[in-house]
This record gives sequence, C-alpha cells and structure tokens, in this order.
Amino acid sequence: MVGTSSGTASKVVVLMGGPSAEREVSLSSGRECASALKEAGYQVVTVDAGPDLCARLTEHKPDVVFNALHGRWGEDGCVQGLLEWMRIPYTHSGVLSSALAMDKGKSKEVFRANGLPVATSILASKAEVRARHVMPPPYVVKPHNEGSSVGVYIVHEAANSPPQLSEDMPDVVMVETYVPGREFTVAVLDGRALNVTDIIVDGWYDYHAKYSVGGSRHEVPANIPDEITKACKEYAARAHRALGCRGLSRTDFRWNEARGLDGLIILETNTQPGMTPTSLAPEQAASVGISFPELCRWIVEDASCNR
Repeated sequence: MVGTSSGTASKVVVLMGGPSAEREVSLSSGRECASALKEAGYQVVTVDAGPDLCARLTEHKPDVVFNALHGRWGEDGCVQGLLEWMRIPYTHSGVLSSALAMDKGKSKEVFRANGLPVATSILASKAEVRARHVMPPPYVVKPHNEGSSVGVYIVHEAANSPPQLSEDMPDVVMVETYVPGREFTVAVLDGRALNVTDIIVDGWYDYHAKYSVGGSRHEVPANIPDEITKACKEYAARAHRALGCRGLSRTDFRWNEARGLDGLIILETNTQPGMTPTSLAPEQAASVGISFPELCRWIVEDASCNR
C-alpha cells in the first residue's frame, strides 16, 4: 500500500503528454486522472514528460508516479526503466512487459507460444510494402510499435496496387491478414477480466473513430453469445499473464461471426489504456461498480518498483 505513517496523503506525480504520436490523448488521460486522484485525497502534480524528466522527478520527489503516457517512450519500457533506476514506485506494467506489448511482432510470438489466437502476419520494410503486395489482399498495414490505431492502412481484396505508405511510417511495418467482423475489447484489472465491450463503428476503428465525438459507440456488456464472452475474458486474462502485465491492461479483438469461436483473434494488448472516464477500460470498470476515482486510487495503491 502507498501512504505515509503520519496519515498525510501520498504525493503523486502524473506523467502525461510526452513526445509520441499519442501526445494529445495522453494529455487528456493525465488531466482526468489528476482530477480523480485529487478527489481521492492525494497530493497531485502533473508533469509533461520531456528531456528534463529526470530533473523534474528529482525536484518533485513523488511517493508514486502515475504513468498516463501513451505510445512510444511512455508505454514501451523506456520511462519504466528510468523509474526503476530512480527507485520511484510507478503504476501499470514494468519494463519487459511494456516493451513486449508495444512491439506487435514480439507480443504475437508470446501469444502464439501460449496458445492464443492471432492473425497471420509478417514484418516487412516500408519499401517492400510500397513496391508490391507482400501478402494476398485483403490485409492491414500498421506500425509495429505504436498504439491508438496510428498509421493503419487497410488494403481491400480488389486493390490493384499496394498502399502508398506515408513518410512518417517506420522503416519496418507489420502486415497482417484482414479479419472481417466486429471489434471487441476486454480490460483486465489485477489479473481479472472485467467485461466485454462491443465497439460499434462505421468502417475501421481508427484514430479518428477512437477519439472524435460520435466516432464510435460502445455496448457494455457486448450482446454476443456466452461462449464468445467467456473466450474474450479468458484470452484477455491469459494475454495479460503471458506478457507479464501488472495493474490495468486492455486487450483488443476482432471476431468473424461466420466462423464462431474460430473467428475470434487477438489484435494486441495495451499496457497503458486510455484513462478518461469515458475511455474503454474505465467504462468497463464502471460497468462492474468501480468508479473512476476508485479505479485511479486502486492503480496508485498497486504501484511499486520491480514490476
């Protein structure tokens, strides 16, 4: 448990912002978490993570760091390593599990090794993908180490030419078989799957659909067969364990209804899910009776080093 013997509130630094492609989402998560933690009785300082992060943490001397960063540097083991070095207890997953989950190729290897269903995929250079179809359409191209559906291209079955990837795509990308159907997600808190959300959207659940007003709607719990609900929860909990996640994670799925249970596959696991009250993981927590301030408090109380 985090706290002090005098009974005064713990000092929490909420890390937010940062330099990744998901900066704006992180700023939103950080503001909401800071507000909830103040409501829960903590002393809270927000820090926009930059090159002076070590100095800022030394200045503020937090009892705990609440990691509300998303994307590279904040979600891939980098900031976790800094916090381990400084011996500051922090939230969410540790160095190794964060790095594994962010690297889509490595995490798929872990999922396959643990008998979890994933789509067929390869890693290819950006130049190769621009030059030719590296697998038969339909397929999806995405960065292998970003989140929030940043830089996702869908190549449809009738496509005559390969996708012309933008210059800001990484040199190596993931290409995976397109799985038609519905999009689900399951939050896992302390190893327990909370619920199944059906994400209803016109088209692909891309960055715009995730973060624009009206871009998508969520049905919690999902109106799906009990067999699929059970499988989603089981797979999400197993993915959490297989990657060595701690605290809160969220695993995303695609489901091809025509194939039944065989049509359910894991897309990825997020070790730093969005943290606004209407984000997917807090929404699931609310559906099982955990308020947003209570969720933020639990995450802080779970903080430690050696994660």
